[in-house]
Amino acid sequence: QVQLVESGGGLVQPGGSLRLSCAASGTIFGINTMGWFRQAPGKEREFVAGITLSGGTTDYADSVKGRFTISRDNAKNMFFLQMNSLKVEDTADYYCAADRSRTIWRSVRSWDYWGQGTQVTVSS
Repeated sequence: QVQLVESGGGLVQPGGSLRLSCAASGTIFGINTMGWFRQAPGKEREFVAGITLSGGTTDYADSVKGRFTISRDNAKNMFFLQMNSLKVEDTADYYCAADRSRTIWRSVRSWDYWGQGTQVTVSS
């Protein structure tokens, strides 16, 4: 069983930065894709960023491209989301996710493992 735990959420002013972390534990052998999703109040959960364990291939939602960066530390079984130039519309609960193979990155149902979420609020 794979467990994921997010940390780093909080309140930040527009234009500020936050760094989210996701720690993986349990039976993580075979995990190859890692990612971040977010869900704003009253909205559907949406893909934010993803990365592969092998090769480090990345992809981002258009709304965050150029502002957010996903990275991973394979030795520590952790991955991160660096969020810069934050906007009010980035306010949401952020979830880390992981999967083994055949992942459709933008499909919530394709990912097998999920964290509990961490809240990010961007407000002046």
